[in-house]
Amino acid sequence: MTYAIIKVAGKQYRVREGERLLVDRLAEDDGATISPVVLLVGGDGAPVLAPSDVKVTARVLGAAKGPKVRIGKYKKRTGYRRHTGFRASLTQIEIEAIGAGKRPAAPKKEAAPEARAKDAPLKEAPANDAQAEKPAAAKAEKTEHPKGMPVGYEGLTIAEIKDALPGWNAPMLAAALEYEQEHGKRKGALTALEAAIAAKEDS
Repeated sequence: MTYAIIKVAGKQYRVREGERLLVDRLAEDDGATISPVVLLVGGDGAPVLAPSDVKVTARVLGAAKGPKVRIGKYKKRTGYRRHTGFRASLTQIEIEAIGAGKRPAAPKKEAAPEARAKDAPLKEAPANDAQAEKPAAAKAEKTEHPKGMPVGYEGLTIAEIKDALPGWNAPMLAAALEYEQEHGKRKGALTALEAAIAAKEDS
């Protein structure tokens, strides 16, 4: 006879068709049908672990209360006595069927990059060469350097700048300082350039 191990409200149960059992309280209405997680299915052959094509159907019969648990506390020579009780809130369900369900749909494979490139709409070409030249001109404006700036200044480290300062003249120092204030904003380079400019002016 076929049996299954299901998981309901965080607990596992071994069930058969037509069997009724009490589980922790479920937020389902009476008469509702649920499909718990199937962990294992067994029968005539070898048991199958976590089958993807087997579905267990259960019907909610109603709410129920568990047996009363009596709790007593007592401390000798103090007169301390306390009694309380507890009844678990349960739900009674009936296993209606253990059988094949719908196999989950296979996930769709993403299209290859080449296919996606073919399907993508073509971008419109610029109306004339002037429109195409505008972005290039804008980039050129952004990357313009002050006149007289030392060659390759952008790639120099702060230590290299300090070593090269004695060989630069006043216009080169001013241009490097202007570039550093607008783009680099390195405190060490700014301090070194300002000190070198002040030294040139004093001399």
